[in-house]
Amino acid sequence: MSDAKVIHFEIVGKDQKALQSYYGDLFGWKLNTDAPGGYGMSDPAETGIVVGVGATPDGSAGHVTGYVTVSNIDATLAKAVSLGGKVIMPKFSPGGGATLALIADPEGHIVGLTEM
Repeated sequence: MSDAKVIHFEIVGKDQKALQSYYGDLFGWKLNTDAPGGYGMSDPAETGIVVGVGATPDGSAGHVTGYVTVSNIDATLAKAVSLGGKVIMPKFSPGGGATLALIADPEGHIVGLTEM
C-alpha cells in the first residue's frame, strides 16, 4: 500500500469570497477563513478531506487541484521530471509546517504535492 494519500483539494479563482459563499451554500460547508489572505478551509471531519477555497495568487483564471502527501517532496519533484512531467511551482512553505509544490504530468494536468 502506498503512503501517497490524497489529503487536500483546493478550488481557487478570482473572487475567493464569492467562491467560498457558493461552495458553502451548495454543500453546507463551514469554511474557516482565518488562514493568511482569507483562504477558507473545511473541517475534514465534515467534508471527508480538507477542502480549501481561495484566490489565485496572480488573479488569473481559477482551477481545482488535488494534493497528494509524499514523504520527500524533493525526490518526488525530481521523479516527476524524470518521468516527463514538469515543476509548475517549486516547493515553498505557506506556514504551519507544510511544504507545497505543483507539478504537471506529461499532458499538462496539475497535481499538488505536500510534505508534512
